[in-house]
Amino acid sequence: MKILGIKHLAIAVKNVDEALAQYQRFLGVAEGVQPRDLVKGGSREAHFMFGDVQIQLCQSLQPDHRFAQFIQEHGEGLHHVCLSVDNIHEAVDRAVAAGAKLKECKSCQVVGIHEHPEGWIAFLEGDSVPGMEIEFMQVYKEGEMPERFKKPRDL
Repeated sequence: MKILGIKHLAIAVKNVDEALAQYQRFLGVAEGVQPRDLVKGGSREAHFMFGDVQIQLCQSLQPDHRFAQFIQEHGEGLHHVCLSVDNIHEAVDRAVAAGAKLKECKSCQVVGIHEHPEGWIAFLEGDSVPGMEIEFMQVYKEGEMPERFKKPRDL
């Protein structure tokens, strides 16, 4: 198993629109980015790049949602780090063998490795690695994406 890099950093914020405006104003990034509601996931998010790393500003749509709960406990800040791996099965097996526990993906309500729009993912419990929650992702290669995630093309 090889960690290829950081896929994204998910930042829990109280208000995505206000946070995005600050990133744009103070750092000059994310020009033209528009927040969007991810109804199934229960969040409002804005995604943009810092070099090769995607930043996801994440706001809960409901007060009992995961990002709101995180903010209540820790304040606004880094919610999780998504590590891109070459083999998600090896990454999960290694972590679990070393004592880590798998966590339910709140968007999909699945524990363990499962399909997601960008690749196969799995979450470790927050205390598995000190200081951050970890998500593993093995990004789909050409032809691997399940049909249910493909968007119909405009003709």
